Amino acid sequence: MFAAIQAHQSRQSIMNFCSHCGAPVHVRIPEGDNLPRYVCTACATIHYQNPKIVAGCIPEWQGRVLLCRRAIEPRYGLWTLPAGFMENGETTPAAAARETLEEANAVVKDLELYGVFNLPHINQVYMLFRGRLQEGQASAGAETLEVRLCEEAQVPWDELAFPVIRETLELFFEDRRRGVYPLRMSDIMRGADNRIEVRRY
Repeated sequence: MFAAIQAHQSRQSIMNFCSHCGAPVHVRIPEGDNLPRYVCTACATIHYQNPKIVAGCIPEWQGRVLLCRRAIEPRYGLWTLPAGFMENGETTPAAAARETLEEANAVVKDLELYGVFNLPHINQVYMLFRGRLQEGQASAGAETLEVRLCEEAQVPWDELAFPVIRETLELFFEDRRRGVYPLRMSDIMRGADNRIEVRRY
């Protein structure tokens, strides 16, 4: 059980106090469960921690893809697709469209789910949509230094912010050359030697 608790703590954000009553919490496997959870020592509330959904977009315009250069940490100054955490009450396409508007002042239409990317080492799931960039218009938002419409050869491959963005773009351009866009899924994990490993389905 100690090993299970250690594994749990390495994957979860650390919690010290109950958000319901303020008493300390401890890690244990609740009755009827099979995984360690944070449990309040006073009110017995079980605090479940689940992966976060990141929704984003591959905005397309006349054979090019819109990229954003980050103005925030992490990965300040590197390039990414517009994406961010979903808000409560949103659908995934609505979140992808909102993030594109916020980060690139860009409106996207005709959103279609393109890829689901699992990042278990940071407890995130990315859902990326293809979308048509309205009138090819975009500019830097508050979290963006600049935006750029890129053909495949113009993508700054050595300056991409995150492995999931590289995986998305590699698959996207491969599919575009073939003229078909199947729903893609990959696991993107950090191995014991700290190297990124990708498993495609």
